[in-house]
Order: sequence, then C-alpha cells, then structure tokens
Amino acid sequence: MAFIDKDFMLTTDTAKKLYHKSAEGLPIIDYHCHLSPQMIAEDCRFNDITELWLGGDHYKWRAMRGNGVPEEYVTGARSPKEKFGKWADTLQHSMRNPLYHWTHLELARVFGIDKVLNPETADEIFEECNARLKAPEFNTQGLIRKFNVETVCTTDDPADDLRWHREIAEHPFGVKVLPAWRPDKAMGIDNPETYGKYVTALGQAAGIEIKTYRDLLDALRKRHEFFASMGCRLSDHGMDTFHAAEYTGKEIEKIFGKALKGRQPSTEDTDKFISAILHDLAVMDAESGWAQQFHIGPLRNNNTAMFNRLGPDTGYDAINDLPCAVAGHRFFDRLALEGKLAKTILYCLNPKDNEVLMAMAYTFNDGSCPGKMQFGSGWWFLDQEDGMRKQMNALSSLGLLSRFVGMLTDSRSFISYPRHEYFRRILCDLLGKDIEEGKLPKEELPFIHKMVGDISYRNAKNYFNF
Repeated sequence: MAFIDKDFMLTTDTAKKLYHKSAEGLPIIDYHCHLSPQMIAEDCRFNDITELWLGGDHYKWRAMRGNGVPEEYVTGARSPKEKFGKWADTLQHSMRNPLYHWTHLELARVFGIDKVLNPETADEIFEECNARLKAPEFNTQGLIRKFNVETVCTTDDPADDLRWHREIAEHPFGVKVLPAWRPDKAMGIDNPETYGKYVTALGQAAGIEIKTYRDLLDALRKRHEFFASMGCRLSDHGMDTFHAAEYTGKEIEKIFGKALKGRQPSTEDTDKFISAILHDLAVMDAESGWAQQFHIGPLRNNNTAMFNRLGPDTGYDAINDLPCAVAGHRFFDRLALEGKLAKTILYCLNPKDNEVLMAMAYTFNDGSCPGKMQFGSGWWFLDQEDGMRKQMNALSSLGLLSRFVGMLTDSRSFISYPRHEYFRRILCDLLGKDIEEGKLPKEELPFIHKMVGDISYRNAKNYFNF
C-alpha cells in the first residue's frame, strides 16, 4: 500500500466521507503566495527536480543544515544530483517534520510517484522526476493548472510596474493571477540609506517627486489606484508587531524629512512613523474595498555571517516574542472610530498569540459581512499539522470556524499546492472525530459538509470578491 493513499490522515469513516465528498475536488484560491509573476508569464521550464524543489526553499535548507549537510550541497555549487542525494538523506531523518509529508504529497500528486524517498530510492526518483519535467505540462503554468487553481495572488511592492501581471492578463492560461499590495519597504525608515533609494524609486513609479510625507502618501495612493486597476483586491503587511503610537502630522513630516537627509531616526520616532503610515495605508484599503492581511511575529536575518553571505530569505529567520495585544487593539480601534476598518485577516508566527489575535479580530467584527475580521491560517513555522489544529481550535473556541477563509500556500514553490490538500484533510479529520465522538450531531452532517466546502473554497471566493 502506498504511503500517501486516498485516506491519508483521515482517521474516521466520517472524516473520509467529508473529505472525499465535500473538499477533495474543489478548486484552489491561493490568496497569498510568493510565486514569481515573471516565471508564470514566461511559462518557465525547470531543468531538474533539484532546481524545482531546492532552488529557493529555505524550509528544506534549514533541515539540510540541521542534518549536517555542508552549505555547498545546500545553496552552493555541487551538482543537482549530489544536492538531491543530500536532500533524500535529510528527508529520511525528517520524520514527523511537515517536510516529510509535504515531500511525499508532492511526489504523489505532481509526479505520480508513490515510492518513499530515501537514499536507496534517490537516484531512481531523481531520474523519473527529471524525465517528467521535460513535458510542457510541467512548466510553471501547467503545474498551476494541474492543481485546479482558480486564482493566485502574488506579493508585490508598490513600486513594481506589474508588467508580468499585464502580460499574463493579455495571454491568459486559465488561471487568474492578481497582484497583492505589500508596502513593507515604504515603512522601512529605520535604514535611511536604503529607504532614501526606495522612496526615489517609488516616486519615479508614481510620477511624483517625493519631498514630504504628504508627497509619499500621494505617491502610494496613486500606486494603490494602479494596483486596483490591475485587479488587486488585498494588501499584506509583514511586521514584528503592531504599531499604534501617538503622533502628530508635524512630527511625522519632521521624522520623514530627517530620514530623507540620511539621519537615523530614534526608536521612538520609528515607531511613530510606522504607526502613521500603517494607519494611512489601512485607510486606503478601506476606501478601495480591499481586504488587508497582517503577518505578525517574525524575527528576521538572525545569522549575520550567513546573511552577509546569502542575503535574506535563506533560512535564518525565527519566531519573535514581542507583545502585540495593546498596540493591535489600539490600531484597529482608531480605524473603527473613523469608519475606515477594512476586511482584515490576522496571522501570528508565535503560537502564544493564537488566542490573542483571535480575540482581537472578533473585538472588531461589526456585522457588516460574515467573518469581516478573520484569524488566519497557520503561517510559516505554524503551517504544519499541530499548528493548523491549534489555529482551528483557537478559532472554533473563540469565534466561528464556519466563516474561516481557509488555507494559502505562502510559498515560492510551484508545487506547494498539496498544502491545500493537507489542510483540507486535517480539517475533515478534526470535524469527523467530533462527529464520531458525539461532540457534533450527526443530524447536522449536511450543514457540516457544506461548511467543509465553504472553508476549503467558497468562503475565500466570496470574501475577496474574486
């Protein structure tokens, strides 16, 4: 029997029925990912499975380093086959890590390979995958279509010209690919040298010479409108914590002016500036009818030697433990008082904040639409079985699981879509156990089937107006 069989992770008869009847065949809406729009537009082909699997996957890189694999086999110049062999060895040592399940799901769903990957099967699987990658259906567009993906939202900077999104729109391939607004660099005032260069680039994109904070907002607003014209429906912010300091307009103009002159702001001034621009960006989202996402809690680039060698997003980020409750509530309260609170999804990276963000979200629901304020799916270090179950339990305990917008990939990989299947199986297993243990009534099975379909697909489609 294959390791990844049709009932993988479904431990009750009811869970199996829920999954196969109400989740398995539904389309995917991947409303937050880091796929390259250029690679989608150009329908890129991968040279080999190593490039596809290990080319930019810092999840795998962290595991390989932990397994004692030298960097030359991780991001270095060793051959694709040698790197794949080291990954196969690492995977065997990764049992109970989500990478073990994800890897075998991808082998099964992408390549139709049911063998277990280990050092003994590595060469055979390497050659089999490479042979299949030569077919056009394994190019980037074909891989997306393979998983019945309906909509993809990439992650894009306000200064981006979105040329590749335009190219995709002009040459459609059956999947909607939309930009998502990620204005983190516009808040990066703590590094004046880098920030000054970014402000110049943003001004050029907007056709505005940015000399004041008001100019900055005008440029961002103009780019916001351009993103909307290209189909953007949501924003995203990656932050260590929320920022909601008290400030005045004069203070923000002064802080911004100093930064443009290359002067390092104090910690207090940085907090004030981020508080101001974050609020103004949230107002733009509300006025445009967008949804906004807040990813809270990473501690980035912690290994200085490796950051200097490899740069960001290479596997040296971690979980932060800053408090977020007071500032978060203050931030949303200001927006609610002004009538400018958009649909919002909150994600945490530290599991200590599950109930904190869940309670925060439901403090600001206003009855204007189902699930306006959402507690988002397990993210990054938490998008594994235990993290997903804890997220859904916190959501169920303090809110309405039935209104949840479900899973996303948050991935740079074109074969991460089995994570949606993984999530759906866990969801069905959770509900199936509750039914069989008498915690939920069997008489409500028709509604629970509908609920599974809503969480897997329909809630996201309706929430984002796709």
